[in-house]
Amino acid sequence: MGVTELSKLRDQVAIVGVGTTRQGTIPGKDGNEIAVDAFKLALDDAGLEKDDIDGLLTCRSFGDLGVDTQIAPLIGLNPLYSATLDYGTCNFSLHFAAMLIAGGFAHTVACMYGTNQRSNRNFFAGTSAADYALAHGLFNIAGPASMALRRHMHEYGTTEEQMSAIALTERAHARLNPIAVMRDELTKDDYLNSRYIVEPLHLFDMCLITDGGACVILTSAERARDMKQPPVYIMGMAENTSLRNFQNDDQLMRPFIQTVRDQIYPAAGVGREDVDVLFIQDPTSVWVLQMLEWYGFCEVGEGGSFIQDGRIGLGGELPLNTNGGQLSESYMWGWLHIPEAVRQLRGQAGPRQVEGAEIAQYCSTMAFSKAASTIMRRD
Repeated sequence: MGVTELSKLRDQVAIVGVGTTRQGTIPGKDGNEIAVDAFKLALDDAGLEKDDIDGLLTCRSFGDLGVDTQIAPLIGLNPLYSATLDYGTCNFSLHFAAMLIAGGFAHTVACMYGTNQRSNRNFFAGTSAADYALAHGLFNIAGPASMALRRHMHEYGTTEEQMSAIALTERAHARLNPIAVMRDELTKDDYLNSRYIVEPLHLFDMCLITDGGACVILTSAERARDMKQPPVYIMGMAENTSLRNFQNDDQLMRPFIQTVRDQIYPAAGVGREDVDVLFIQDPTSVWVLQMLEWYGFCEVGEGGSFIQDGRIGLGGELPLNTNGGQLSESYMWGWLHIPEAVRQLRGQAGPRQVEGAEIAQYCSTMAFSKAASTIMRRD
């Protein structure tokens, strides 16, 4: 789909409900039950009944949970359309839902994700035929992310001191967030003196696996006008993959993100300079550095200097991940950024509120093969 076609979706769909459960460790519940809890919170937020939902999109969680055929019976829902995505970040589900609504397959769609991977400890359980990277010690995202950061340091002179700004900024935001898991004060000395996960990645450059749930409800712009909450309109959406030549592409630096950059702003009819609050999926701080550069908020190679002097903090030029991000709020596969963006645009973010926020952007990736972005605006 080209930019012209994408722009036809501008402001046609709105987010009308969000729900987030407590985060951290939720013993006694599986991921499906946690997802249902988030769904109930989102329903209440939207002022809807479950039978108002005629579209269901779930996201598979670890341990073979999160399938629509499991969750719909728990809710007591018989939607016109339902499906399950195998990858997270919420962006992909959000785009799927918007296309369902625009295409007439459903008028009100709930997107949800729930996981108990911290209490159940099933995140690294099992292997598959695709686990060829294990032989090289690449058990999780920390290995490739550390290589990407080392390369950035080598090519552009980025330092660990500069990188500390991401973790410190997000922790400062998380301390204002009652559901954030990591709320203790974090200093630069704490960061620099912390152990390496994979050098040069420090402990605070990586997120903590957590239990939790999130749900986002979308409907048509016309229906949204009569809802309980002020609607948050989807101005633009864009995605890209790097699948055809995946093993030979530059996986570490992920330049395929540039295709999304080139589509998202024309599709939304705004420029990056119009973004009041930015959200970047951040299982590692390296993704923040990369996406700030690839989306053009700074030049490639200048990310380390760009994030200094409070620029990405509350009150700064480009407030980033005001919820604390995955580094400090909760991992949740990136599902908590959209609810925070919605609350910011409604003016409901409390002490984290960005004054006068009218436009928000969320940028995410599925590891090294998929990228997506959404731009939203307040009513």
